[in-house]
Amino acid sequence: MSVIKVTEKAVKEMKRVMEEEEMSEDEYSLKVGITGGGCSGFQYSLGFEKNEDIDEKDNSITEQHGIKVVVDKKSALFLDGTTLDFYSDLDKRGFVFENPNATRTCGCNKSFSC
Repeated sequence: MSVIKVTEKAVKEMKRVMEEEEMSEDEYSLKVGITGGGCSGFQYSLGFEKNEDIDEKDNSITEQHGIKVVVDKKSALFLDGTTLDFYSDLDKRGFVFENPNATRTCGCNKSFSC
């Protein structure tokens, strides 16, 4: 079972970025996590990590819509049940986290508290 659900729209955007950066889906995974900071206590982090650098015992790894998604065990506690989506409209564009564990979020949807 996945810690985090990544929508098809979000994966499509990730694949676009990977292609732009000349990263192979066979060599890199999407790393989703949290760090301390932001205006609400924690902030979300997104990035790519080489598959060879990922320790399977310290991370939850799933494949979603053709891309590997990695969440470290500490972040998994705060992200369990979260959906990562991509929003693109005239007034707003970017990744959006829908986190059922967040008791408070900031207006920019980049930080939260539990």
